[in-house]
Amino acid sequence: MNRTLITILILFWKTIMLLPRSFQIFLSAIIGKILILSNIKRNKFSKINIDLCFRGYSELERNKIYKKNIMSSARVLFDTGVAWFWSDSRIDKNIPYKINGLKNLKKYQDDEIGILMFFKHSLHLELDARILAMNCEVYGVQRNHNSEIFEQLQKNGRLRSIKGIADRRNTIRFMKWLISGKTVLYAPDQDYGTENSNEINFFNNPASTISAPSKIVKKTKCKTFFVDTIFKQDILNINIEELKLDNSSSISFSRQLNEYIESKIILSPHEYLWQHRRFKSTLGKDNIYK
Repeated sequence: MNRTLITILILFWKTIMLLPRSFQIFLSAIIGKILILSNIKRNKFSKINIDLCFRGYSELERNKIYKKNIMSSARVLFDTGVAWFWSDSRIDKNIPYKINGLKNLKKYQDDEIGILMFFKHSLHLELDARILAMNCEVYGVQRNHNSEIFEQLQKNGRLRSIKGIADRRNTIRFMKWLISGKTVLYAPDQDYGTENSNEINFFNNPASTISAPSKIVKKTKCKTFFVDTIFKQDILNINIEELKLDNSSSISFSRQLNEYIESKIILSPHEYLWQHRRFKSTLGKDNIYK
């Protein structure tokens, strides 16, 4: 996609974000219905992953999760736009949210104790991170975007509230943050390839799971937390919990972390980013995503 077209699309995106939130929700419902009828790869990945991870559910139940997931994915454009383009005051006025566990987190932050804060890839993760960072000091780890223009847009959007961002391969930078007592957001639930990963079950399917978190915790002696987000009656609930995992080995650490993430996904499975090829390095060898 050429630079001119990307620039035009970004301008259009910023323009529609000027619309009232209620109209954005209305538009997302229309887009969601169009997406359900479309035959795009991301839909296929979502259906495959849901069928793999919920084998114990009936076909009707799995299809219900799938359809709700595609409908919810239509809101990504608007939720991310809110996170990247809106002011704090406009978010507070238009996005109902509750944060649980903030007091305990801030107690550690006041004592300058480093915290590696895990989170799962929800469809509204950009909105989750923005609101969390509006209420406490956090730093982030990301994968840089292939497009130079979009990378700058993404960086500027995230830095509206997050204090600093490091590329996930630049472990030295965010380890320094942890050692100096900062709180760093980190999502370990995607397939980053087999290098520096262990094969750990995720919903009873072998999944390539990054081993870095265990090593980071050992080297920095930081605390581990988990921030979970879920919509209840149109209110975004952000739940912060201290997490104590067995770090006798990276495998035991990753296994417990995967199981914990599973327990949170199950609470509202349609809000999860199933569109990622989570099993591409394991089951993907059998071409399940073709």
